[in-house]
Amino acid sequence: MQAQVKRILTLIFGWIFAILGVVGLFLPFLQGILFLLVGLYLLSHESRWAKKQFDRLKRRYPGLYNRFMNLKARYRDKFRKLFGKRV
Repeated sequence: MQAQVKRILTLIFGWIFAILGVVGLFLPFLQGILFLLVGLYLLSHESRWAKKQFDRLKRRYPGLYNRFMNLKARYRDKFRKLFGKRV
């Protein structure tokens, strides 16, 4: 039951970030690529399509990807406390 709730929340937040990323591509005050990376990263755990798109963005923007992974590593412990052992 808990795994199913975690999966649903991952999908919801993944799509929210992906939509914000698309909107951010057209609005100057949102970081569209960063939101897309976060959204596709979350969705890539559940979807092959999202995994391919995430890998494509990773190749196209390697500097941003490295910053994203550094941020993820820095906040990994905080996320583990909120969402459980594996993040």
